[in-house]
Order: sequence, then C-alpha cells, then structure tokens
Amino acid sequence: MRDGGGQAVTLELAERETARATAPAYRMLSVVVPAYNEEKNVPVLCERLLAVLDGLGVPFEIILVNDGSKDKTGSVLRAAAAARKEIKVIELKRNSGQTAAMMCGIDHASGDVIIPIDADLQNDPADIPALLAKIDEGYDVVSGWRKDRKDAAIRRNLPSRIANKIISLVSRVHLHDYGCTLKAYRLDVLDGVRLYGEMHRLIPVYASWMGARVTEIPVRHHPRSHGKSNYGLERVAKIILDLIVVKFLDRQFMKPIYVFGGFGMLCLAVSGLAVIWALYLKFFEGLSLIQTPLPLLAVMTFVTGFMCILMGLLSEILMRTYFESQGKTSYVVRERLNFEPTDRPMAEKSVARAKQ
Repeated sequence: MRDGGGQAVTLELAERETARATAPAYRMLSVVVPAYNEEKNVPVLCERLLAVLDGLGVPFEIILVNDGSKDKTGSVLRAAAAARKEIKVIELKRNSGQTAAMMCGIDHASGDVIIPIDADLQNDPADIPALLAKIDEGYDVVSGWRKDRKDAAIRRNLPSRIANKIISLVSRVHLHDYGCTLKAYRLDVLDGVRLYGEMHRLIPVYASWMGARVTEIPVRHHPRSHGKSNYGLERVAKIILDLIVVKFLDRQFMKPIYVFGGFGMLCLAVSGLAVIWALYLKFFEGLSLIQTPLPLLAVMTFVTGFMCILMGLLSEILMRTYFESQGKTSYVVRERLNFEPTDRPMAEKSVARAKQ
C-alpha cells in the first residue's frame, strides 16, 4: 500500500509539473486596435480576431479605440461591442494619431500580455499564436516582421527600410521591421512607458535598453482592400526626431546637465578663443577689433554658453522633481528575493509619507 501510495503521489506531482510547464505564461490577453476611418475593415477584423482568440482557451479582451473617425466607424464599433462582451470600445473626442490611440488602449488594458494590431486587415490575427509561443519561451517583446510586405515599393516600403536601418544603427537593437504594429508585450515592459509622436514603433528599443528580452518573427502581410493609408515619406523625419528623444531619455535623462552644460562649456571655450585671437590681431597684427567678426562671435558664444548652462541646471531641477515627486528611481529592479511585500523602496515610502 505504501508503494502504491508513493507512486500515486509521484504521478500526481509529475502531472502538476507537466501542467505547469505547458501552462501559458499569461493569465489574460489584451488586443489593442487603433482605428481611424475603418468602417469596412473593423467587422471583418473582429470576426477574425474572435476566431483566433476563442481557440486559445485563455481569457481575452479586444479594445477598439476609435481615433476620431469621420465615417461610420463609431457605430460599427458599438455594434461589435453589443455582440460580444469581450469587445470593448473607447471613443476619442478628436483624431489624436495612432500612437496616442494605442497608448489609450494600453492604459485601459487588463491583460498581462498586450497585442497591438492594425485595423486595416493588413496584419493577420492568425499570427497571434506564434507571437504568444515566443512569449511562452520567456521573451518580453515579440515583434512582427512583414518579410513579404504588400505595400507600395517607393511610397511605403522604401521609407520604412530607411527608417529601420537608421533605428537599428542608432539604437543597436537590430530588428528588420520596427513599423509593424503587430507585436506582443508583457505588461511589465510597458509599465511607466508614455508614448508620444510616432514612438509606439520604438517600444522594442526602449524595452531592450531596460533589459527586456526582445525577439522578432516573420508575420503575414496582406494588401489593403479598403480605405487608404495615412502615412508617407514624412514619416521618416518624424521617426528620426522621436529616436533622438528616446536616445536622449535613455542616455542623458539622469544627468541633463552633461548635455546642456557640455555644449555650454564648448561655447564658452570658443568665446574665450575668439577674444584671445581678436586681441592678438589687434596688438600684434595692428588689426582693429571692428575689422573682424571675432568680438561679435565672442559675445554670441558667451551668451549661448551661459544660457545652455542655465538650461542644464533647470533640467536637473525638473529631473529631480520628476523622480522624487512620483517615488521613481534611477534604476530598474528585475527581481527581489527574501523581501516581504511590505518592504518597499525608500522612494516609495517617502511618497507615501508625503501623501499622509
């Protein structure tokens, strides 16, 4: 009897370990869909999403964000929400752009894995299980790669390739396709992330810099059947500017005085050299000060340098206020061992005392 009982316990433990190993690394999925003038595409997209998500056996929600559409997208979304409780709709008062609409959906998401997808049917919901499989492998961000992209070669594909090359070169996070909306994120990767401009494409860069595991898989891409694209060649310039912001926030956000102050010191040095050169020309070459632009250069660079240093000091004050008022830290903790739940960092305790 003892042997039989021991075997039963061993078998039960083995079954538990197997179930634990095969269980998904998430409890709930949130699919975020920004939509702008997509009245003909949204019903088909919802049908395809539900077909895929119903088959996963995991609780889910579909958050449709109407980004100030001028057609009947709003009424179509409300009809979809009335048909299934898993479909949730957010109406924005005006068109705020894809990034803002996506940020709105993420802010309202309840899942521990977030999956953005375009509403134009060019992304394929059938690729979602492949993204989730990579999440199960332990990755924090899984980016889609439109390997066989069905867009205009010059107007869409060429700017995208240029932007991807620039982003990979500057960020040193090498992905083929930053512009693909179809991605999967663990919720903790997006914690504290605020998106502006076109920055939703740069989340993998930000996540990688914060220590997240990022990977990429090929996904299907379909030609647009209804509506028209809202992107053109100007997108490259916008992405480059956003990349500069992200790079600054990553490298210099903690010490902005090094950027502004460094440039200010350079300007002061140029100003000093201009003064010395002007005096040399006057006393050794007999050239009057009014005959050279050096005095004007000295004054301009001195004022610029002084102002840059002041801007650096103001940035330092703003940065410290940002961290200390919200209980944020200049470091990111991956894991804590043998700490009690009540053992909070000193920054959080300070904020709690201030609120009392």
